Order: sequence, then structure tokens, then C-alpha cells
Amino acid sequence: MQLKNYALGQWTAGAEQGQSLYNAITGEEIATASSKGLDFAEMMNYARKTGGPALRKMTFQERGRMLKALALHLQEKKEQFYKLSWATGATRNDSWVDIEGGIGNLFSYASLRRQFPDGTFCYDGDVAKLSKGGTFIGHHICVPKEGVAIHINAFNFPVWGMLEKIAVNLLAGVPAIVKPATVTSFLTEAVVKEIEASGILPAGALQLICGSANGILDHVISQDVVTFTGSASTGKKLKSHPRLIEEAVPFNMEADSLNCCVLGADALPGTAEFEIFIKEVQREMTTKAGQKCTAVRRIIVPQALVEDVQIALGKRLASTIIGDPNVEGVRMGSLAGAAQLKEVTEKVLELAKTQEIVFGDLANFEVKGADKNKGSFMSPILFLNNSPFKNQDCHNIEAFGPVSTIMPYQHIEDAIELAKMGKGSLVCSIVTANDKIARDFVIGAACMHGRILVLNADCAKESTGHGSPMPMLTHGGPGRAGGGEEMGGKRGVFHYLQRTAIQGSPTTISKIMGQYQQGAKYIEKDIHPFKRYFEELEVGETLITAKHTVHEADIVNFANVSGDNFYAHMDATSLEGTIFTGRVAHGYFILSKAAGLFVDAKKGPVLLNYGLDECRFVKPVYPGATIGVRFTCKEKIDQEKKNAEDIAKGIVKWLVDVYDETGETVAIATILTMVKKRNQE
Repeated sequence: MQLKNYALGQWTAGAEQGQSLYNAITGEEIATASSKGLDFAEMMNYARKTGGPALRKMTFQERGRMLKALALHLQEKKEQFYKLSWATGATRNDSWVDIEGGIGNLFSYASLRRQFPDGTFCYDGDVAKLSKGGTFIGHHICVPKEGVAIHINAFNFPVWGMLEKIAVNLLAGVPAIVKPATVTSFLTEAVVKEIEASGILPAGALQLICGSANGILDHVISQDVVTFTGSASTGKKLKSHPRLIEEAVPFNMEADSLNCCVLGADALPGTAEFEIFIKEVQREMTTKAGQKCTAVRRIIVPQALVEDVQIALGKRLASTIIGDPNVEGVRMGSLAGAAQLKEVTEKVLELAKTQEIVFGDLANFEVKGADKNKGSFMSPILFLNNSPFKNQDCHNIEAFGPVSTIMPYQHIEDAIELAKMGKGSLVCSIVTANDKIARDFVIGAACMHGRILVLNADCAKESTGHGSPMPMLTHGGPGRAGGGEEMGGKRGVFHYLQRTAIQGSPTTISKIMGQYQQGAKYIEKDIHPFKRYFEELEVGETLITAKHTVHEADIVNFANVSGDNFYAHMDATSLEGTIFTGRVAHGYFILSKAAGLFVDAKKGPVLLNYGLDECRFVKPVYPGATIGVRFTCKEKIDQEKKNAEDIAKGIVKWLVDVYDETGETVAIATILTMVKKRNQE
């Protein structure tokens, strides 16, 4: 069977048979893959001219709902992916991380839409006041890049590797071309076939290359974004491509790194933390047969506990049954293929020149339910390096398989130094119940790590573990790890957006952004805004309320109702040395009274008060002051109906500007209301 590429909206086989792909368990050929005949320039042009415009017309809310629909669709099809995943050498648990972890990324980024406006672009940061009178301001908008995201994945996560990346660029409004690791691309192909068959993504939003992508970077332009996940050596070659430099193309690199797990000096044998440490390291060595960019390669333990760790870890590794993942009891499958087995074996032999193997054997190990001479199986290999500051191969050579090295440290400062000797890592972890040890290590090691996990009995049960990047947190690392970052929630989306500073009057900036800026011209209507439906409201629409003069009785009554008897409100004799010249009204009274001034009491389209985004009390209000409210529609965010019976509605953000008799603002807040739509279809 020849795998097909998905290009220019069509499935097409390569013009030649191409590379043979093998079942990692049985060694049988299952497919061939080739990209011969693909026109990469045309594929990129198709993405830019067809996929890009379609995505950019969609709002963040629509793109987010698109991701949710896609996640739900793939979730229904997951069992067929699990069946194929077996041929990559993965156990059910390994495949869960890859398949459902990838789908989970889609769900996470679908939910992230709520942090973005209901528009095709977004804004970043706060307004910059550029003039004394407030008639000239600045802001930043972020619009989708008009290029294509090229994702080159050279590691063994054929589903996660694609979905974790396209979730971000699709939410941003940018199409993608995905090139997975060829050796396991048959699983990626199956997922893309389901994505294409669903009809959920617009044409040109996603294309797939199953064979080589050599030459694709010759056609990038400045609006494109290139990401790479794989070896540091390959990443460096790609990063230095002349076209990337000429066009100043953003390049994000996530490279395999020599990640470490540190045992705190307090975590003695018999403690919960010691057991957690042993379980975590064993899991990270054997999950995906150690073929993860986040796997633990260096095990850093107190000198006095080296023997205890070696014995305990050896016992757990010995109980790990290797073999066919379909056979009951098997806990570790094979490497992704014969080439991977050969490469890891060579690295083990190289490492063995400067350190001792204390568990495992390259030749003598048992395989359950399969022929180890046909499949790409390997025993876990545990090294001991008693002089890690002197014998430094363990900090430079990575065997991308179930291989790790125990090394001792005397003081926490030594552990920090050893951790940093990896020259930059995606992740490290420390297992300790001592928060001072944790703090010292985290602060000392953070500069060389993209993520640090602190594990102890308090969080271990719910922890996602050392090796699991989370969609809402940045994944990446400095130095050897590539110097890039991906995912990271909202931060990741901004990698695919162009941030542009805009300057002008508050009114003009408001119109451009679709968000009211303080100082812009008001739009006054004859009808109260709470009587207007969601689609009828206009950004900038303002209600100038009636006024209220604050009396001491207001302060006393509010104190009685709220229980807030803070001295500044209730004791005029205690104000010496404060900023107040007399009893001051409660800030929350001012906000509450403002609500009394702007709320329309009768039943109407407003369903409920949804919350408060921000609030500041900027000027004291004393008895005798008269306050009023400028109540302005600041922003509108559409909401989808959860089901046919749900009420069609949206969220409206209102700027509540409370001012006194001098016209100065005394309090300012943003409140949210849920507002019904007139059209309930």
C-alpha cells in the first residue's frame, strides 16, 4: 500500500514507490511513502490563496467552535487510530498520550476562544495614552499572518505532533502544511483522512506530506511560519536555510534534549517522595520506549542514595514486560523502527565508553508475544556515572530510547549545575517535600529549562507527569532544546499573528478595534441599552445616567449592610497620617450605587450580570459629592447555543465610568452582562 499525500485539496500518491514503512512489532512492510511529484510551491500558494482567506474571514469564536467540532469528530473515530497505532510499537497507554492527548489539544484551544474578542483579529495589552488631553492614543492589534504554517515533525508522535500544532495556527486563522515523521506517517495519514472527510475545515486549511519535504523551505515567504520538532542537529540545518534568513521567516525549534529528574535530599527510602521518584523515572524511561523529546535521560540523586535508587529502579525496570502491546501484561512496546533501533544502539555503545551499564542488555532480554529479531525491540538501559562533572558524555550524547543515567550530587547547588550541563532542556523535574529545596532548585535551574515540574505527595496523584506538556503552558526550552516555544495558551496563538501598533484618536481607534476606548465620542440613543437585544447594541452606545449626592447616611447604611467598618469610612478621628481629609465612601458603595443608576429594572433582553473584569477606585468620594455614570457598550462577544433549547445570546462588556461633580472619574470598571438575541434561530 502506498500512502497518499493531501495536497491542493486532493489525495495523491507519490510518483515513485518511495520509502518502505514497517510494522515496528512484526517487522512486516505495511506501506510505502513518497512525496515525489508534489509541487511544494503550489501547495504553499494554495494554502495562502485558498485556506488563508477562508480562515481569516472567520472570527476567533468561529475558529474555536470549528476546533471543538473537529475534536468531537476525531474522538468518535479514535478506536481506529488505536488499532493503527499498535504498528508504531506503542502500547495502549502510549497511544492514549498520542491520540487523545492530541485531540485534547484541540479541545483546549477551542475553549481558549473565550479569551479572544468576537472578531477576525484581536488586540494586545492596554491602551497607551500619548497626549495630555487624551485625544491621541495608541494600541496594538494582532492580525493573522497571510502565509502558511509549515510543521515538520521528526519524532514518534504521529497524532499529537500534528494536532498540538495545528490547533494553535487554526485558531489564529493561518493554514498549515504538515510533514510528520515518515516512519509513522501512516497513522497521521489516517487522521488527516478523517479530518478531510468531516468537511469541518475550509479548503486549503490543512495539507499533508507523508514522504520527504526536502525543498519546501525554498518557497517560504516572510508571512510564513516554520516549526520543527526533532533532533538538534537537523534543526540547526533547517534553521540556517538561506531562504529563512532572506525572508526573515519565524522559525520555532523544539529539539530533543537531555532532560533530567532530580531527587531531593529529603526524599529518603520509605518516604512517599522516594516511591514517586522511582515510579516517575521508570515511566519516563519506558513510555513510548523512551522515544519522547521530554523523556528523562539523566537521573540526579544525592550521593548517599545512589545505591538505593539503583536497586529500586532496577526492580521496577525488571518488572516491565516488553513485547507486543496487544498481549496482556506487556507494558513497553518497541522503538518506532529498525533505523531507530540501530541509532539508539550506537549511542548506547558510545555512552558505555565513559559510564557503566547497571541494568539492561542490548542482546539478552525477553520479548513477550513477538519475535525480537523481527521487531524493533530494546531493553531499558540504565547507566551509572559516578563522576558526572568529569565524564560528560551523559550531558552531550542522547540515546533516543529507553536509556538513562544515574549520577550523584553532594549539595543542591551541584544538582542545579548538573541539570544545567544538558545545555538547555525542554523539561526537568524535582521530587521533594521540602519547599525550600524546591525553591532553590527552581530558581537556580530555570534559566536552562523550558518547564520545571515539582513533584511531591501533595500533587502526585493528579500530576500529569514529567513528560507531558500541557496546552495552556509554554512547551520548549533554551539552548540545545531549540530556543523556541509552542502551545502556551494565548501566547502560542500570537506566534501566528502580526502585532501592529496603531495610533489615532480614541474614536477612530475604537472603530478600528471594535472595542470602545475611553475618551471616544459617545453614541446616545433614545432607548435604554438594557432594552436592546444583543444584535441591536452598538459599540460606543452610551447611557448618561441621573445623578446621586452621597450622604453620610449612605456610608453608615452600606457599612451596616456589608459589615465593612473600615476606619476610613467610619472613624473620622483616625484619619491623621492618611490620604483622606474626612470620612470616605466605600468604593463598593460607589460601584453599587452606579449599578442602581444605570440598571433598568424591568424585564428585558438582559438575562443576568455575568461578572466583573476590572475595577479601580481612583478618587475619594466624600459626603456631599454628586456622582453620575457614563455607561458605555465596550465590546460584544457572541456565544453559540449549547443545544436547540438553549437561548440565543451573547456577552456584552460595559465600561462603567463613575464621575463626580467636577467631571473627574472617581471609579471605573468593566462589567459583563448576558444579553438575549432577538433572533432565536
